[in-house]
Amino acid sequence: MSRPVLVVNARLLDPASGLDRRGGLLVVGGRIAELGPQVTVALAPPGTEVVDARGLCLAPGLVDLRAGFGEPGAEHKERFESGCMAAVAGGVTSLALLPDTAPPIDDPAMVEFVARRARQVKLAKVYPQAAVTRGLQGAELAELGLLKAAGAVAFTDGFKAVADARVMRRALAYASMFDGLLVQHPEEPRLAEGGVMNEGAVASRLGLPGIPAAAEVIMVERDLRLLELAGGRLHFAHVSTAAAVAAIRAAKARGLPVTCDVTPHHLLLTEAEVEGYRTFAKVSPPLRGEADRAAVVEGLVDGTIDAIASDHCPQDQDSKRLPFAQAAFGVIGLQTLLPAALALVHEGRIGLLELLRRLTVAPAAILGIEAGRLAKGAPADFVLFDPDARWTVTEKSLFSLAKNTPFEGRTFRGKVVRTFVDGRTVYEAET
Repeated sequence: MSRPVLVVNARLLDPASGLDRRGGLLVVGGRIAELGPQVTVALAPPGTEVVDARGLCLAPGLVDLRAGFGEPGAEHKERFESGCMAAVAGGVTSLALLPDTAPPIDDPAMVEFVARRARQVKLAKVYPQAAVTRGLQGAELAELGLLKAAGAVAFTDGFKAVADARVMRRALAYASMFDGLLVQHPEEPRLAEGGVMNEGAVASRLGLPGIPAAAEVIMVERDLRLLELAGGRLHFAHVSTAAAVAAIRAAKARGLPVTCDVTPHHLLLTEAEVEGYRTFAKVSPPLRGEADRAAVVEGLVDGTIDAIASDHCPQDQDSKRLPFAQAAFGVIGLQTLLPAALALVHEGRIGLLELLRRLTVAPAAILGIEAGRLAKGAPADFVLFDPDARWTVTEKSLFSLAKNTPFEGRTFRGKVVRTFVDGRTVYEAET
Protein backbone atom coordinates (compact mmCIF):
# COMPACT_ATOMS: atom_id res chain seq x y z
CA MET A 1 0.00 0.00 0.00
CA SER A 2 1.36 3.43 -0.92
CA ARG A 3 2.24 5.89 1.83
CA PRO A 4 -0.16 8.68 2.81
CA VAL A 5 -0.29 11.74 0.54
CA LEU A 6 -1.31 15.25 1.57
CA VAL A 7 -2.06 17.90 -1.05
CA VAL A 8 -2.28 21.46 0.30
CA ASN A 9 -2.95 24.92 -1.16
CA ALA A 10 -5.25 23.61 -3.89
CA ARG A 11 -8.46 24.91 -5.42
CA LEU A 12 -10.76 21.99 -4.64
CA LEU A 13 -13.36 21.36 -7.36
CA ASP A 14 -16.01 18.68 -6.90
CA PRO A 15 -19.00 18.88 -9.28
CA ALA A 16 -20.92 16.21 -7.33
CA SER A 17 -21.12 18.36 -4.19
CA GLY A 18 -20.65 21.81 -5.71
CA LEU A 19 -17.39 22.29 -3.79
CA ASP A 20 -15.19 25.13 -5.09
CA ARG A 21 -12.83 26.54 -2.48
CA ARG A 22 -9.24 26.56 -1.35
CA GLY A 23 -8.10 23.70 0.82
CA GLY A 24 -6.31 20.39 0.97
CA LEU A 25 -6.83 16.67 0.56
CA LEU A 26 -5.41 13.77 2.56
CA VAL A 27 -5.03 10.26 1.12
CA VAL A 28 -4.64 7.23 3.35
CA GLY A 29 -4.73 3.67 2.06
CA GLY A 30 -5.53 4.75 -1.50
CA ARG A 31 -8.71 6.57 -0.48
CA ILE A 32 -9.60 10.11 0.44
CA ALA A 33 -9.43 10.39 4.23
CA GLU A 34 -10.17 14.12 4.55
CA LEU A 35 -10.65 17.16 2.34
CA GLY A 36 -11.56 20.79 2.75
CA PRO A 37 -10.16 24.09 4.00
CA GLN A 38 -9.29 22.50 7.36
CA VAL A 39 -6.76 20.12 5.78
CA THR A 40 -3.26 21.44 6.47
CA VAL A 41 0.22 20.04 7.03
CA ALA A 42 -0.66 19.63 10.70
CA LEU A 43 -2.95 16.72 9.76
CA ALA A 44 -0.22 14.73 8.03
CA PRO A 45 0.49 11.30 9.57
CA PRO A 46 4.16 10.29 9.95
CA GLY A 47 5.82 9.49 6.65
CA THR A 48 3.29 11.44 4.55
CA GLU A 49 4.27 12.77 1.14
CA VAL A 50 3.29 16.46 1.12
CA VAL A 51 2.43 18.08 -2.22
CA ASP A 52 2.09 21.86 -2.42
CA ALA A 53 -0.42 22.51 -5.20
CA ARG A 54 0.44 26.24 -5.32
CA GLY A 55 -3.12 27.19 -6.19
CA LEU A 56 -3.66 24.60 -8.92
CA CYS A 57 -7.13 23.15 -9.48
CA LEU A 58 -7.68 19.76 -7.85
CA ALA A 59 -10.57 17.87 -9.41
CA PRO A 60 -11.73 14.25 -9.57
CA GLY A 61 -9.91 12.20 -12.17
CA LEU A 62 -11.68 12.33 -15.52
CA VAL A 63 -13.93 9.41 -16.52
CA ASP A 64 -13.90 8.69 -20.25
CA LEU A 65 -16.99 6.90 -21.53
CA ARG A 66 -15.47 5.78 -24.80
CA ALA A 67 -11.92 4.99 -25.84
CA GLY A 68 -10.35 2.37 -28.06
CA PHE A 69 -6.91 0.72 -28.02
CA GLY A 70 -5.33 -1.48 -30.65
CA GLU A 71 -4.54 -4.29 -28.23
CA PRO A 72 -5.16 -7.11 -28.91
CA GLY A 73 -4.81 -7.41 -32.66
CA ALA A 74 -3.43 -4.00 -33.65
CA GLU A 75 -0.74 -3.29 -31.06
CA HIS A 76 1.13 -1.13 -33.59
CA LYS A 77 -1.68 1.43 -33.24
CA GLU A 78 -2.01 1.47 -29.44
CA ARG A 79 -0.98 -0.76 -26.56
CA PHE A 80 -2.35 -0.63 -23.03
CA GLU A 81 0.90 0.99 -21.88
CA SER A 82 0.75 3.85 -24.39
CA GLY A 83 -3.01 4.31 -24.25
CA CYS A 84 -3.10 4.43 -20.46
CA MET A 85 -0.12 6.80 -20.44
CA ALA A 86 -1.97 9.14 -22.80
CA ALA A 87 -4.99 8.88 -20.52
CA VAL A 88 -3.25 9.85 -17.30
CA ALA A 89 -1.32 12.61 -19.09
CA GLY A 90 -4.76 14.00 -19.93
CA GLY A 91 -6.07 13.61 -16.37
CA VAL A 92 -8.19 10.55 -17.25
CA THR A 93 -8.09 8.06 -14.38
CA SER A 94 -10.96 5.78 -15.51
CA LEU A 95 -11.94 4.82 -19.04
CA ALA A 96 -14.44 2.48 -20.69
CA LEU A 97 -12.68 0.50 -23.42
CA LEU A 98 -14.41 -0.25 -26.71
CA PRO A 99 -14.80 -3.92 -27.72
CA ASP A 100 -13.68 -3.58 -31.36
CA THR A 101 -10.41 -5.45 -30.91
CA ALA A 102 -9.21 -8.60 -32.66
CA PRO A 103 -10.65 -10.81 -31.31
CA PRO A 104 -13.50 -8.60 -30.12
CA ILE A 105 -14.58 -8.40 -26.51
CA ASP A 106 -17.59 -10.66 -26.93
CA ASP A 107 -16.89 -13.41 -24.38
CA PRO A 108 -16.00 -13.39 -20.66
CA ALA A 109 -12.39 -14.41 -21.32
CA MET A 110 -11.80 -11.20 -23.28
CA VAL A 111 -13.42 -9.12 -20.53
CA GLU A 112 -11.03 -10.71 -18.05
CA PHE A 113 -8.10 -10.07 -20.43
CA VAL A 114 -8.81 -6.32 -20.36
CA ALA A 115 -8.98 -6.27 -16.56
CA ARG A 116 -5.74 -8.24 -16.30
CA ARG A 117 -3.82 -5.99 -18.69
CA ALA A 118 -5.00 -2.86 -16.87
CA ARG A 119 -3.79 -4.31 -13.55
CA GLN A 120 -0.41 -5.09 -15.09
CA VAL A 121 0.05 -1.57 -16.48
CA LYS A 122 -1.05 0.16 -13.23
CA LEU A 123 -1.90 3.53 -14.73
CA ALA A 124 -5.52 4.39 -15.56
CA LYS A 125 -8.38 2.13 -14.46
CA VAL A 126 -9.78 0.41 -17.55
CA TYR A 127 -13.37 -0.88 -17.63
CA PRO A 128 -14.28 -3.15 -20.55
CA GLN A 129 -17.32 -2.58 -22.70
CA ALA A 130 -18.51 -5.78 -24.35
CA ALA A 131 -20.04 -6.38 -27.76
CA VAL A 132 -23.81 -6.38 -28.20
CA THR A 133 -23.57 -8.98 -30.96
CA ARG A 134 -21.20 -11.86 -31.55
CA GLY A 135 -18.18 -10.76 -33.53
CA LEU A 136 -19.70 -7.26 -33.82
CA GLN A 137 -21.62 -8.64 -36.79
CA GLY A 138 -25.03 -7.28 -35.81
CA ALA A 139 -26.88 -10.58 -36.14
CA GLU A 140 -26.70 -12.80 -33.04
CA LEU A 141 -26.74 -11.41 -29.51
CA ALA A 142 -23.68 -12.00 -27.37
CA GLU A 143 -24.16 -13.53 -23.91
CA LEU A 144 -24.86 -10.17 -22.30
CA GLY A 145 -25.64 -11.59 -18.86
CA LEU A 146 -22.40 -13.55 -18.66
CA LEU A 147 -20.44 -10.56 -19.96
CA LYS A 148 -21.99 -8.31 -17.32
CA ALA A 149 -21.14 -10.86 -14.60
CA ALA A 150 -17.53 -10.95 -15.88
CA GLY A 151 -17.21 -7.18 -15.44
CA ALA A 152 -18.49 -5.46 -18.61
CA VAL A 153 -19.83 -1.99 -17.76
CA ALA A 154 -21.78 -1.51 -21.01
CA PHE A 155 -22.61 -3.14 -24.34
CA THR A 156 -21.83 -1.65 -27.74
CA ASP A 157 -20.76 -2.69 -31.20
CA GLY A 158 -18.31 0.21 -31.22
CA PHE A 159 -18.35 2.22 -34.43
CA LYS A 160 -20.94 -0.13 -35.93
CA ALA A 161 -24.60 0.61 -35.35
CA VAL A 162 -26.85 -2.23 -34.29
CA ALA A 163 -28.81 -1.85 -37.50
CA ASP A 164 -31.38 -4.65 -37.17
CA ALA A 165 -34.34 -3.30 -35.21
CA ARG A 166 -35.33 -6.75 -33.95
CA VAL A 167 -31.82 -7.42 -32.63
CA MET A 168 -31.76 -4.02 -30.92
CA ARG A 169 -35.14 -4.63 -29.34
CA ARG A 170 -34.00 -8.00 -27.99
CA ALA A 171 -30.74 -6.49 -26.69
CA LEU A 172 -32.60 -3.78 -24.80
CA ALA A 173 -35.05 -6.28 -23.32
CA TYR A 174 -32.28 -8.73 -22.36
CA ALA A 175 -30.08 -6.05 -20.78
CA SER A 176 -33.02 -4.59 -18.87
CA MET A 177 -33.15 -7.76 -16.75
CA PHE A 178 -29.87 -6.79 -15.05
CA ASP A 179 -29.81 -2.99 -15.59
CA GLY A 180 -27.34 -3.30 -18.46
CA LEU A 181 -26.46 -0.22 -20.52
CA LEU A 182 -26.74 -0.32 -24.32
CA VAL A 183 -24.52 2.15 -26.20
CA GLN A 184 -25.44 2.86 -29.80
CA HIS A 185 -23.40 4.39 -32.62
CA PRO A 186 -26.26 6.49 -34.04
CA GLU A 187 -25.92 6.17 -37.79
CA GLU A 188 -28.22 4.42 -40.23
CA PRO A 189 -25.62 2.34 -42.09
CA ARG A 190 -27.31 2.04 -45.46
CA LEU A 191 -27.88 5.79 -45.65
CA ALA A 192 -24.29 6.49 -44.62
CA GLU A 193 -22.75 3.76 -46.79
CA GLY A 194 -19.87 4.99 -48.91
CA GLY A 195 -19.82 8.44 -47.29
CA VAL A 196 -16.54 9.84 -45.99
CA MET A 197 -17.49 13.29 -44.62
CA ASN A 198 -20.53 15.41 -43.85
CA GLU A 199 -22.91 15.77 -46.78
CA GLY A 200 -23.14 19.38 -47.93
CA ALA A 201 -21.48 22.16 -49.88
CA VAL A 202 -17.94 21.38 -48.67
CA ALA A 203 -18.23 17.73 -49.70
CA SER A 204 -19.60 18.74 -53.10
CA ARG A 205 -16.77 21.20 -53.66
CA LEU A 206 -14.15 18.62 -52.68
CA GLY A 207 -15.82 15.89 -54.74
CA LEU A 208 -16.21 13.58 -51.75
CA PRO A 209 -19.24 11.38 -51.03
CA GLY A 210 -21.20 12.65 -48.04
CA ILE A 211 -22.93 11.21 -44.99
CA PRO A 212 -26.24 13.03 -44.45
CA ALA A 213 -27.09 14.39 -41.02
CA ALA A 214 -30.41 12.56 -41.35
CA ALA A 215 -28.58 9.23 -40.96
CA GLU A 216 -27.97 10.11 -37.32
CA VAL A 217 -31.43 11.27 -36.28
CA ILE A 218 -33.14 8.38 -38.10
CA MET A 219 -31.25 5.90 -35.91
CA VAL A 220 -31.81 7.97 -32.78
CA GLU A 221 -35.56 8.20 -33.31
CA ARG A 222 -35.84 4.51 -34.15
CA ASP A 223 -34.00 3.47 -31.02
CA LEU A 224 -35.99 5.81 -28.81
CA ARG A 225 -39.13 4.03 -30.02
CA LEU A 226 -37.52 0.66 -29.31
CA LEU A 227 -36.58 1.87 -25.83
CA GLU A 228 -40.22 2.72 -25.16
CA LEU A 229 -41.21 -0.71 -26.45
CA ALA A 230 -38.60 -2.92 -24.77
CA GLY A 231 -37.43 -0.98 -21.72
CA GLY A 232 -33.84 -0.87 -20.58
CA ARG A 233 -31.23 1.89 -20.58
CA LEU A 234 -29.89 3.47 -23.75
CA HIS A 235 -26.92 5.74 -24.41
CA PHE A 236 -26.09 7.44 -27.71
CA ALA A 237 -22.40 7.96 -28.38
CA HIS A 238 -20.87 11.02 -30.05
CA VAL A 239 -24.04 12.86 -31.10
CA SER A 240 -23.17 15.43 -33.73
CA THR A 241 -26.35 16.96 -35.18
CA ALA A 242 -28.98 19.47 -34.09
CA ALA A 243 -31.78 17.05 -35.01
CA ALA A 244 -30.38 14.26 -32.81
CA VAL A 245 -29.95 16.63 -29.86
CA ALA A 246 -33.54 17.83 -30.28
CA ALA A 247 -34.86 14.25 -30.40
CA ILE A 248 -32.96 13.27 -27.24
CA ARG A 249 -34.09 16.43 -25.47
CA ALA A 250 -37.72 15.58 -26.24
CA ALA A 251 -37.23 11.97 -25.10
CA LYS A 252 -35.79 13.10 -21.78
CA ALA A 253 -38.78 15.41 -21.32
CA ARG A 254 -40.99 12.31 -21.73
CA GLY A 255 -39.01 10.57 -19.00
CA LEU A 256 -37.20 7.99 -21.12
CA PRO A 257 -33.99 6.56 -19.55
CA VAL A 258 -31.69 7.87 -22.28
CA THR A 259 -28.29 9.55 -22.07
CA CYS A 260 -25.75 10.74 -24.63
CA ASP A 261 -22.27 12.15 -25.04
CA VAL A 262 -20.36 14.41 -27.40
CA THR A 263 -16.69 14.60 -28.34
CA PRO A 264 -14.38 17.62 -28.02
CA HIS A 265 -13.78 17.58 -31.77
CA HIS A 266 -17.49 17.85 -32.51
CA LEU A 267 -17.76 20.69 -29.98
CA LEU A 268 -14.88 22.71 -31.41
CA LEU A 269 -14.43 21.77 -35.08
CA THR A 270 -16.52 21.77 -38.26
CA GLU A 271 -16.37 20.17 -41.69
CA ALA A 272 -14.10 23.06 -42.75
CA GLU A 273 -11.23 21.08 -41.17
CA VAL A 274 -11.44 18.67 -44.11
CA GLU A 275 -10.33 21.41 -46.54
CA GLY A 276 -7.09 20.32 -48.16
CA TYR A 277 -8.27 16.70 -47.77
CA ARG A 278 -6.91 16.52 -44.21
CA THR A 279 -7.37 12.89 -43.24
CA PHE A 280 -6.72 13.69 -39.56
CA ALA A 281 -10.15 15.34 -39.69
CA LYS A 282 -11.81 12.18 -41.00
CA VAL A 283 -13.89 10.84 -38.15
CA SER A 284 -17.09 8.89 -37.52
CA PRO A 285 -19.56 10.52 -37.17
CA PRO A 286 -18.16 13.20 -39.48
CA LEU A 287 -17.45 16.75 -38.43
CA ARG A 288 -20.58 18.73 -39.24
CA GLY A 289 -21.46 22.28 -40.27
CA GLU A 290 -21.45 25.28 -37.95
CA ALA A 291 -25.18 25.09 -37.18
CA ASP A 292 -24.84 21.52 -35.94
CA ARG A 293 -21.69 22.37 -33.95
CA ALA A 294 -23.50 25.24 -32.23
CA ALA A 295 -26.45 22.96 -31.46
CA VAL A 296 -24.31 20.32 -29.73
CA VAL A 297 -22.62 23.04 -27.67
CA GLU A 298 -26.06 24.28 -26.64
CA GLY A 299 -27.12 20.72 -25.85
CA LEU A 300 -24.10 20.35 -23.57
CA VAL A 301 -24.81 23.65 -21.83
CA ASP A 302 -28.51 22.94 -21.20
CA GLY A 303 -27.87 19.41 -19.94
CA THR A 304 -29.35 17.46 -22.84
CA ILE A 305 -25.89 16.04 -23.50
CA ASP A 306 -24.74 14.29 -20.34
CA ALA A 307 -21.04 13.78 -20.89
CA ILE A 308 -17.98 14.54 -22.99
CA ALA A 309 -16.04 11.50 -24.23
CA SER A 310 -12.69 11.36 -26.01
CA ASP A 311 -13.75 8.78 -28.63
CA HIS A 312 -10.04 7.91 -28.76
CA CYS A 313 -9.49 5.94 -31.98
CA PRO A 314 -5.79 5.45 -32.76
CA GLN A 315 -4.72 4.92 -36.36
CA ASP A 316 -1.21 4.41 -37.70
CA GLN A 317 0.40 6.55 -40.38
CA ASP A 318 -0.26 3.98 -43.10
CA SER A 319 -3.99 4.11 -42.36
CA LYS A 320 -4.20 7.91 -42.49
CA ARG A 321 -1.67 8.99 -45.12
CA LEU A 322 -3.88 7.87 -47.99
CA PRO A 323 -6.29 9.61 -50.37
CA PHE A 324 -9.15 10.93 -48.21
CA ALA A 325 -11.72 8.41 -49.41
CA GLN A 326 -9.43 5.46 -48.60
CA ALA A 327 -8.09 6.74 -45.25
CA ALA A 328 -9.33 5.24 -41.99
CA PHE A 329 -11.83 7.05 -39.79
CA GLY A 330 -10.85 8.14 -36.29
CA VAL A 331 -8.90 10.59 -34.17
CA ILE A 332 -7.09 10.27 -30.84
CA GLY A 333 -8.35 12.32 -27.93
CA LEU A 334 -7.42 11.02 -24.46
CA GLN A 335 -4.59 13.44 -23.80
CA THR A 336 -6.43 16.47 -25.21
CA LEU A 337 -9.81 15.71 -23.60
CA LEU A 338 -9.57 18.21 -20.74
CA PRO A 339 -7.67 21.01 -22.52
CA ALA A 340 -10.03 20.91 -25.51
CA ALA A 341 -13.13 20.89 -23.30
CA LEU A 342 -11.78 23.83 -21.27
CA ALA A 343 -12.02 25.97 -24.41
CA LEU A 344 -15.76 26.25 -23.71
CA VAL A 345 -15.03 27.61 -20.23
CA HIS A 346 -12.60 30.17 -21.61
CA GLU A 347 -15.21 31.20 -24.19
CA GLY A 348 -17.73 31.77 -21.39
CA ARG A 349 -20.14 29.12 -22.66
CA ILE A 350 -20.17 26.96 -19.51
CA GLY A 351 -18.90 27.19 -15.95
CA LEU A 352 -15.87 25.21 -14.82
CA LEU A 353 -17.78 23.03 -12.33
CA GLU A 354 -20.48 22.25 -14.89
CA LEU A 355 -17.89 21.29 -17.47
CA LEU A 356 -16.13 19.04 -14.97
CA ARG A 357 -19.47 17.43 -14.15
CA ARG A 358 -19.69 16.26 -17.79
CA LEU A 359 -16.18 14.80 -17.50
CA THR A 360 -16.33 13.14 -14.06
CA VAL A 361 -19.40 12.31 -11.99
CA ALA A 362 -21.86 12.22 -14.91
CA PRO A 363 -20.02 9.59 -17.00
CA ALA A 364 -19.25 7.62 -13.83
CA ALA A 365 -22.97 7.52 -13.02
CA ILE A 366 -23.82 6.39 -16.55
CA LEU A 367 -21.33 3.51 -16.28
CA GLY A 368 -22.21 2.72 -12.68
CA ILE A 369 -18.60 2.84 -11.45
CA GLU A 370 -17.09 4.26 -8.26
CA ALA A 371 -15.32 7.29 -9.66
CA GLY A 372 -15.67 10.98 -10.44
CA ARG A 373 -16.04 12.39 -6.90
CA LEU A 374 -13.99 14.10 -4.21
CA ALA A 375 -15.51 12.68 -1.04
CA LYS A 376 -14.32 11.03 2.16
CA GLY A 377 -13.91 7.33 1.53
CA ALA A 378 -13.85 7.68 -2.26
CA PRO A 379 -10.95 6.31 -4.33
CA ALA A 380 -8.11 8.83 -4.41
CA ASP A 381 -8.24 9.33 -8.18
CA PHE A 382 -7.71 13.02 -8.87
CA VAL A 383 -5.91 15.49 -11.08
CA LEU A 384 -4.05 18.73 -10.54
CA PHE A 385 -4.33 21.09 -13.50
CA ASP A 386 -3.64 24.70 -14.42
CA PRO A 387 -6.67 26.03 -16.33
CA ASP A 388 -4.67 28.89 -17.84
CA ALA A 389 -1.34 27.30 -18.76
CA ARG A 390 -0.81 27.26 -22.51
CA TRP A 391 0.65 24.36 -24.47
CA THR A 392 0.79 23.44 -28.12
CA VAL A 393 -0.22 20.02 -29.41
CA THR A 394 2.67 18.42 -31.30
CA GLU A 395 3.57 14.85 -32.20
CA LYS A 396 6.37 14.97 -29.64
CA SER A 397 4.02 16.05 -26.84
CA LEU A 398 1.61 13.12 -27.37
CA PHE A 399 2.09 9.86 -25.45
CA SER A 400 -0.17 7.80 -27.71
CA LEU A 401 1.56 5.56 -30.24
CA ALA A 402 -0.83 7.06 -32.79
CA LYS A 403 -0.55 10.75 -33.71
CA ASN A 404 -3.83 11.23 -35.59
CA THR A 405 -5.06 14.26 -33.70
CA PRO A 406 -7.21 16.91 -35.38
CA PHE A 407 -5.69 19.47 -32.99
CA GLU A 408 -2.07 19.23 -34.19
CA GLY A 409 -0.46 22.67 -33.95
CA ARG A 410 -3.27 24.10 -31.83
CA THR A 411 -2.44 25.94 -28.61
CA PHE A 412 -4.78 25.15 -25.72
CA ARG A 413 -5.28 26.93 -22.40
CA GLY A 414 -5.33 24.25 -19.73
CA LYS A 415 -2.66 21.75 -18.80
CA VAL A 416 -2.60 18.68 -16.58
CA VAL A 417 0.24 18.97 -14.08
CA ARG A 418 -0.11 15.78 -12.04
CA THR A 419 -2.45 12.78 -11.97
CA PHE A 420 -3.08 10.43 -9.05
CA VAL A 421 -4.69 6.97 -9.10
CA ASP A 422 -5.44 5.43 -5.70
CA GLY A 423 -3.17 8.07 -4.23
CA ARG A 424 -0.18 7.11 -6.42
CA THR A 425 1.35 9.66 -8.77
CA VAL A 426 0.97 8.12 -12.22
CA TYR A 427 1.84 11.22 -14.24
CA GLU A 428 3.73 14.41 -13.53
CA ALA A 429 4.38 17.02 -16.21
CA GLU A 430 7.89 18.10 -16.91
CA THR A 431 8.70 21.52 -15.48
